[in-house]
Amino acid sequence: MTGEIERESADYDVVIVGAGPAGLAAAIRLKELAAAAGRDIAVVVVEKGSEVGAHILSGAVIDPVGLDALLPDWRQDEDRPLTTEVTDDRFYWLHAGGATRLPNALMPPFMSNHGNFIGSLGTVCRYLAAKAEALGVEIYPGFPAAALLRDGEGRVTGIVTGDMGVGRDGKPKADFAPGMELRGRYTLLAEGARGSLSRQAIALFGLGEGREPQKFGLGLKELWQVAPDRFRPGLVQHSFGWPLDNGTGGGSFLYHFGDGLVSVGFVVHLNYSNPTLSPFEEFQRFKTHPLIRDTFAGGKRIAYGARAITEGGFQSVPRLTFPGGALIGCAAGFVNVARIKGSHNAILSGMQAAEAAFAAVAEDRRGDELSAYEAGWRTSAIGRDLRPVRNVKPLWSRFGTVAGIALGGLDMWTNSLLGLSLFGTLKHGKPDSDTLVPLADLPPGARKTYPKPDGVLTFDRLSSVFLSSTNHEEDQPVHLRLADPSLPVVRNLPVYGEPAQLYCPAGVYEIVYGDEAAKTAPRFVINAQNCVHCKTCDIKDPSRNITWTTPEGGGGPTYPNM
Repeated sequence: MTGEIERESADYDVVIVGAGPAGLAAAIRLKELAAAAGRDIAVVVVEKGSEVGAHILSGAVIDPVGLDALLPDWRQDEDRPLTTEVTDDRFYWLHAGGATRLPNALMPPFMSNHGNFIGSLGTVCRYLAAKAEALGVEIYPGFPAAALLRDGEGRVTGIVTGDMGVGRDGKPKADFAPGMELRGRYTLLAEGARGSLSRQAIALFGLGEGREPQKFGLGLKELWQVAPDRFRPGLVQHSFGWPLDNGTGGGSFLYHFGDGLVSVGFVVHLNYSNPTLSPFEEFQRFKTHPLIRDTFAGGKRIAYGARAITEGGFQSVPRLTFPGGALIGCAAGFVNVARIKGSHNAILSGMQAAEAAFAAVAEDRRGDELSAYEAGWRTSAIGRDLRPVRNVKPLWSRFGTVAGIALGGLDMWTNSLLGLSLFGTLKHGKPDSDTLVPLADLPPGARKTYPKPDGVLTFDRLSSVFLSSTNHEEDQPVHLRLADPSLPVVRNLPVYGEPAQLYCPAGVYEIVYGDEAAKTAPRFVINAQNCVHCKTCDIKDPSRNITWTTPEGGGGPTYPNM
């Protein structure tokens, strides 16, 4: 319901979608540049979460280079959001019976975490939001951007926020309130990985042409309060291997920070091939490893969440600009998958886009492309961060975990020392939606089964979703749209066992089997109220049948400090 309703509107110089690190950095930089030039600039940020940080989830070990560039004095701020510096940096290869620690000397210097900070990216975003508001930026949480506004020439002229009070049948209820049109000279999309408007812009303007398909991982995370004798402040521990097999990419982390807090997480690359694999269950298995489980003895799990991560890197970054706007942060795919970091590049990209947008506004331009931003990122700190690791992901995918990581390490060293790669720039191949093999083609013994959770160290999905404080108004249209409602049962179920039941980390999708005696068919059920907005279904569905759209404002998880 975007075009047929009379809507209120407001005009700005720059409209920003998403109050993550990229969007907030762009807002701050725009205001700083305007103040330095002695002029004003109207900037608005809309955020679909109920509050800033509510939908932010990251590990997170944060490279401070972005914060240092944006707010040089942040370390002296008594309210600074990051206080735990990395003191111990470890890397392990896990196998079923134990673990092998890899010497730090095997990895190039840029892989070191010393000098980085452990903390909550949500807390960083709340800090940035306060800075932005102090500069005069308008920030509106609980207002999802539902559609792009475009003029008669196809240029983006802003966004429409989502309607409120629409019933499940799509009709206005008694409390209906139409969304607003927020019009801007330029619109910056900072929605994170697989954002709904970013996806539309990439398709509308052909931004992915000539680039490799974007690749993704699913990151799952729990936050624990651990016993004092298990806490190692400043410890960063990364691992790969068990419980995933050699042909399935992924990794894991433990970060000790704050007042007895440990972030534990697990990432599964979404180009996995086994349709019976459950990323959530693999995460729970990981915690039972001898190297891991003792950390949580006597502890308490206090939060859970999941989020898709862009992993395509340098060769998958789309064209960043389109008439009237640009992609920034994870919407552009600026995650360094080898370093498991992206927030620093998100901040830097927000700043670069802001500088291009401010120059355009100062020249009284509107609706054109911010070409300086697109032209400059590859030779900037972002490009210098992503280019040396560009082959890590395709080598891993092509040769498996053991050989792929070894070759990726060699490639990073040659890039670091010689500025070149023995492999050139490798391609990723097909998108993640096309990598599952049919059940009939699985080798004997490959079908996965998982043990029941114990409720102490391992848990089920529904109790985990409860910890995410996820909530959606039930009487609203289902925001997970099926292009063909028959495909889950007609195609996905017989060919793949309907993998949405397994790849979704929140129990959104299930097959309800009919009464055999009554000859009723199985039904595909969408429990949309459970959705934690990870976007995995939009990425991994083998029929490319599911589209994630924004639900009613404020819906979804409410992460405390994830």
